[in-house]
Amino acid sequence: MSKETAGQPKPAPSAEAEKTKTGMTSEVAASLIVAPYVTEKTFNQIEKENKLAFIVSEKAGKKEIMEAIRILYEAEVDVVNTTRTIRGKKAFAHFKSPEGARELATKLGLV
Repeated sequence: MSKETAGQPKPAPSAEAEKTKTGMTSEVAASLIVAPYVTEKTFNQIEKENKLAFIVSEKAGKKEIMEAIRILYEAEVDVVNTTRTIRGKKAFAHFKSPEGARELATKLGLV
Protein backbone atom coordinates (compact mmCIF):
# COMPACT_ATOMS: atom_id res chain seq x y z
CA MET A 1 0.00 0.00 0.00
CA SER A 2 1.43 3.38 -0.93
CA LYS A 3 1.59 6.38 1.38
CA GLU A 4 -1.05 8.25 -0.64
CA THR A 5 -3.74 5.57 -0.09
CA ALA A 6 -2.79 4.60 3.47
CA GLY A 7 -4.90 7.26 5.21
CA GLN A 8 -7.81 7.33 2.76
CA PRO A 9 -11.05 5.44 3.48
CA LYS A 10 -11.82 2.39 1.39
CA PRO A 11 -14.68 2.65 -1.12
CA ALA A 12 -17.99 1.06 -0.15
CA PRO A 13 -18.38 -2.56 -1.31
CA SER A 14 -20.47 -3.15 -4.40
CA ALA A 15 -23.61 -5.30 -4.51
CA GLU A 16 -21.60 -8.21 -5.93
CA ALA A 17 -19.13 -8.01 -3.06
CA GLU A 18 -21.99 -8.14 -0.54
CA LYS A 19 -23.37 -11.28 -2.19
CA THR A 20 -20.11 -13.09 -1.66
CA LYS A 21 -19.80 -11.66 1.86
CA THR A 22 -23.07 -13.33 2.89
CA GLY A 23 -22.03 -16.50 1.09
CA MET A 24 -25.38 -16.69 -0.73
CA THR A 25 -25.12 -17.89 -4.29
CA SER A 26 -28.00 -18.61 -6.62
CA GLU A 27 -27.49 -22.36 -6.03
CA VAL A 28 -27.77 -21.91 -2.26
CA ALA A 29 -30.78 -19.63 -2.70
CA ALA A 30 -32.49 -22.21 -4.93
CA SER A 31 -31.93 -24.90 -2.30
CA LEU A 32 -33.56 -22.72 0.39
CA ILE A 33 -36.68 -21.76 -1.60
CA VAL A 34 -38.37 -25.03 -2.58
CA ALA A 35 -41.47 -23.67 -4.35
CA PRO A 36 -44.12 -20.93 -4.23
CA TYR A 37 -47.23 -22.05 -2.34
CA VAL A 38 -50.63 -20.94 -3.62
CA THR A 39 -54.01 -21.82 -2.16
CA GLU A 40 -57.22 -19.85 -2.00
CA LYS A 41 -56.09 -18.28 1.27
CA THR A 42 -52.61 -17.37 0.01
CA PHE A 43 -54.11 -16.01 -3.22
CA ASN A 44 -56.17 -13.59 -1.07
CA GLN A 45 -52.98 -12.62 0.77
CA ILE A 46 -51.36 -11.74 -2.56
CA GLU A 47 -54.27 -9.47 -3.44
CA LYS A 48 -55.01 -7.87 -0.05
CA GLU A 49 -51.84 -8.02 2.07
CA ASN A 50 -49.02 -7.92 -0.53
CA LYS A 51 -47.72 -11.29 0.76
CA LEU A 52 -46.56 -14.36 -1.11
CA ALA A 53 -46.09 -17.82 0.47
CA PHE A 54 -43.23 -20.22 -0.22
CA ILE A 55 -42.34 -23.74 0.89
CA VAL A 56 -38.77 -23.42 2.17
CA SER A 57 -36.04 -25.65 3.49
CA GLU A 58 -36.34 -26.68 7.15
CA LYS A 59 -32.93 -25.14 7.88
CA ALA A 60 -33.72 -21.74 6.29
CA GLY A 61 -33.75 -18.70 8.55
CA LYS A 62 -35.75 -15.52 7.98
CA LYS A 63 -32.80 -13.41 6.86
CA GLU A 64 -31.62 -16.18 4.54
CA ILE A 65 -35.10 -16.42 3.02
CA MET A 66 -35.15 -12.66 2.40
CA GLU A 67 -31.74 -12.85 0.72
CA ALA A 68 -32.74 -15.90 -1.36
CA ILE A 69 -35.88 -14.15 -2.66
CA ARG A 70 -33.79 -11.10 -3.53
CA ILE A 71 -31.29 -13.21 -5.47
CA LEU A 72 -33.73 -15.58 -7.21
CA TYR A 73 -36.59 -13.23 -8.02
CA GLU A 74 -34.95 -9.77 -7.84
CA ALA A 75 -37.64 -8.57 -5.44
CA GLU A 76 -37.16 -6.70 -2.17
CA VAL A 77 -38.84 -8.28 0.85
CA ASP A 78 -39.74 -6.21 3.90
CA VAL A 79 -40.69 -8.89 6.46
CA VAL A 80 -40.71 -12.70 6.50
CA ASN A 81 -42.86 -14.80 8.83
CA THR A 82 -42.32 -18.56 9.02
CA THR A 83 -44.37 -21.49 10.26
CA ARG A 84 -43.89 -25.25 10.38
CA THR A 85 -46.71 -27.40 9.02
CA ILE A 86 -47.33 -30.97 7.94
CA ARG A 87 -46.32 -29.98 4.40
CA GLY A 88 -43.02 -28.52 5.63
CA LYS A 89 -41.79 -25.09 6.57
CA LYS A 90 -43.64 -22.17 4.99
CA ALA A 91 -42.46 -18.59 4.66
CA PHE A 92 -44.81 -15.65 4.15
CA ALA A 93 -42.94 -12.77 2.52
CA HIS A 94 -44.29 -9.20 2.67
CA PHE A 95 -42.87 -7.10 -0.16
CA LYS A 96 -41.59 -3.51 0.02
CA SER A 97 -43.16 -2.31 -3.22
CA PRO A 98 -46.97 -1.90 -3.10
CA GLU A 99 -47.61 -4.42 -5.89
CA GLY A 100 -44.56 -6.62 -5.29
CA ALA A 101 -46.41 -9.85 -4.47
CA ARG A 102 -48.77 -9.51 -7.42
CA GLU A 103 -45.93 -8.70 -9.83
CA LEU A 104 -43.87 -11.69 -8.68
CA ALA A 105 -46.90 -14.02 -8.75
CA THR A 106 -47.63 -12.91 -12.30
CA LYS A 107 -43.98 -13.39 -13.29
CA LEU A 108 -44.06 -16.92 -11.83
CA GLY A 109 -47.36 -17.72 -13.58
CA LEU A 110 -49.30 -18.18 -10.33
CA VAL A 111 -51.98 -15.57 -11.04
